[in-house]
Amino acid sequence: MNGLLDAPLLSGPLPLAVGTAGVVGGLYLLGRRSRRWWTFVVPTVLVGATAVTALLAFLIDNVWRPFPDPVPLTVLLAIGGGLAGIALGVAALSRRRWHVRIVRAVAVVLVVAAAAQGVNLVYREYPTLRTALALPAVDEIPFTQIPLREQVIGARSGLPLSAVWRPPAGMPATGAVTQIDIPAPVSGFAARPAWLYVPPAYLSRPRAQLPVLVLMAGQPGDPRNWLDGGQLAARMDAFAAAHNGLAPVVVIVDQLGSPLANPLCMDSRLGKVATYLSVDVPAWIRKTLQVEPSPSEWAIGGFSNGGTCALQMAVNEPKLYPTFVDISGESAPTLGDRARTMQATFGGDRAEFAAVNPLDVLATNRFPNSAGYLVAGQQDQQYLPEARQVLAACQAAGMDVQLHLRPGGHSFEVWGPGLDEALPWLATRLGMMP
Repeated sequence: MNGLLDAPLLSGPLPLAVGTAGVVGGLYLLGRRSRRWWTFVVPTVLVGATAVTALLAFLIDNVWRPFPDPVPLTVLLAIGGGLAGIALGVAALSRRRWHVRIVRAVAVVLVVAAAAQGVNLVYREYPTLRTALALPAVDEIPFTQIPLREQVIGARSGLPLSAVWRPPAGMPATGAVTQIDIPAPVSGFAARPAWLYVPPAYLSRPRAQLPVLVLMAGQPGDPRNWLDGGQLAARMDAFAAAHNGLAPVVVIVDQLGSPLANPLCMDSRLGKVATYLSVDVPAWIRKTLQVEPSPSEWAIGGFSNGGTCALQMAVNEPKLYPTFVDISGESAPTLGDRARTMQATFGGDRAEFAAVNPLDVLATNRFPNSAGYLVAGQQDQQYLPEARQVLAACQAAGMDVQLHLRPGGHSFEVWGPGLDEALPWLATRLGMMP
């Protein structure tokens, strides 16, 4: 069963099988010989599915606008194909024997599954059936199984942690993930549960005193997206395996409050997200985990909305987060346009918004002790130009910032591998490696 649940949905034979089954199901649903079927029913279904898909695209991109980038054409084609399959199945069910109805219902399921797989191939959010069904990961354990206190080995003055760390006997081969609740006594922000990744060196006796990486996902989404589409645990385990079990402790937090909310990672009328990330989250980490306490060994990062938020925190809280990783983030927090954003957050007050907007803050301040790692997709027509704008602004403000491009657009094709590429830089910057 684990083999089936963990079979890849983004490569190998399974995606091809799902797509082929969807085509076969669609051909079966089309397979009728009556003249009325071909001259009226099929054209009506195709026109109707196209119209509904176009309406959905318009409402999402121009009215609702839950996220700034438009729905890709390939996603719309997949949605339209799924809608057409459902409509054909419904149109063909009348006055048919029960066994024929069952076969046609199965055909509809196959078409819808293929459409969903098509969407998944674009966003690459669910790499396995386990992630698509939101089942517990193989390495997921209750937080209570992670010892709160152990003897720790930390870096010595002038030496990175890797120079003094030796893996003890019995150290696990892989790390573990667990879901946690981070309270918000100061901010009052209603964050959803966070996730914690601890590497093998944290699970050993003695344990290494490791640096911290606070991560955030995109919008719409939730913290688990880093574990599913981002395959964070596997990426961190691979890094740890190459470095004697050492990797950052990763705390994946919620900066949204709900899948489609966007409080813009600031303290405003939409909530006190900045206080949550700068006060409540660090307080919980320092109280609960045996990690390096110095901000010089902490970093904040994220993809898309989470990348924008990482930039915001690095600019507005440079003493707490002097190191950041911004993957496919925007140049400014936005609800679609600046006027709408300022109205929703500060009642239209330009000065209040400018006081926390990254590019405005970078234009009037210097950040000689801050460093950042920017990643963008080579085919990301919206976010790549914004990444270049952020790069120029950060460098002009004295930050040590670099931009790395990866093949792909605004999807997990860029986000997960982007973090992979950033890990060696992070390990050095956070004092874990030379």
